[in-house]
Amino acid sequence: MATRAKRRRVAGPVGGDADPGPDPDPVAGFLSWCRRVGLELSPKVAVSRQGTVAGYGMVARESVQPGELLFAVPRAALLSQHTCSIGGLLEQERGALQSQSGWVPLLLALLHELQAPASPWSPYFAMWPELGRLEHPMFCPRVRSLELYHQLVALVMAYSFQEPLEEEEDEKEPNSPLMVPAADILNHLANHNANLEYSPNCLRMVATQPIPKGHEIFNTYGQMANWQLIHMYGFVEPYPDNTDDTADIQMVTVREAALLGTKVEAERLLLYERWDFLCKLEMVGEEGAFVIGREEVLTEEELTTTLKVLCMPAEEFREFKDQDGWGDDKREEESLTVTNIPRLKASWRQLLRDSVLLTLQTYATDLKSEQDLLSNKEVYTKLSSREQQALQVRYGQKMILHQLLELTS
Repeated sequence: MATRAKRRRVAGPVGGDADPGPDPDPVAGFLSWCRRVGLELSPKVAVSRQGTVAGYGMVARESVQPGELLFAVPRAALLSQHTCSIGGLLEQERGALQSQSGWVPLLLALLHELQAPASPWSPYFAMWPELGRLEHPMFCPRVRSLELYHQLVALVMAYSFQEPLEEEEDEKEPNSPLMVPAADILNHLANHNANLEYSPNCLRMVATQPIPKGHEIFNTYGQMANWQLIHMYGFVEPYPDNTDDTADIQMVTVREAALLGTKVEAERLLLYERWDFLCKLEMVGEEGAFVIGREEVLTEEELTTTLKVLCMPAEEFREFKDQDGWGDDKREEESLTVTNIPRLKASWRQLLRDSVLLTLQTYATDLKSEQDLLSNKEVYTKLSSREQQALQVRYGQKMILHQLLELTS
């Protein structure tokens, strides 16, 4: 699932039994719609308008235990290219609507349903006041604007889910994205306490941890670093909450660090030959990055291969190049994890350390400055929200990089 659009904050929780009055608020209207379409909310949960990230969220009205059902969404209530009122047309034009993202049919389904006066999803759409009601027919030139499409793309990124393929279906095309009412109310935490399960008749949100009364219920948007969260969702998790945070070391930075160790032209030429070979193996690229997590190297194979090729003796490189790499068994023996970094060959550790130092030089401030700012609550609270988020992103990255410095010393 991708980004969550931002909503206006309004105080107070609304339970599952809310009864809309003459002028119902969006939450009450949405809950009434849930009952009509068979979307079952547990009596232990309530939709809240005090979400930690966006304007909405879901909280526990009573203590919830792992495995308990929080809500179930019947497949008939999902909004997709197959369930919308123009599903037949979208299926007929399926070939023309193909795209890398797979979002185009859902975008058109949304565009139509948002404008349809009697759309069955109207109460669901009312939860998104920033969209408003579109007044014109679907293909009216006044509606078909770049701004509108930007809104719809943001909406799909914010709310859509993609059902995972079964293991035996790995060779199939990915499932089309779809909108899952109620599931898109839940905000994200790396240490989430709920998870969406898919079954033939419905989608079920199930608790994965004990949730005390009054605590917010969190789903996961996936394993996402803070820079990804702020880019796609507009928020970050403060350090050290985001256990999925990462730091990047640009691949060309490792090349630059290796070049600094060369002394004569022949060594530099050999270094570039090694780099070209890594490019041929598709292990590196001019725009790529090695991704380091707090507990694992996410680009393990790429970084292992790069350190090996750039550090091996010249004769060994010639033999390695002639063999066009190594077999799977040997690669597994030399797998790279954060925990075994101190056990790497000295030349590997030195190259990795030099690369980290070069990466740290690209930041305008050092770790100590960030730590001082974070520990000074008076100064920190005076920063704008954007400045606080940027600080959290930088600090998390620098903490990972400094951990690497310790491991390679």
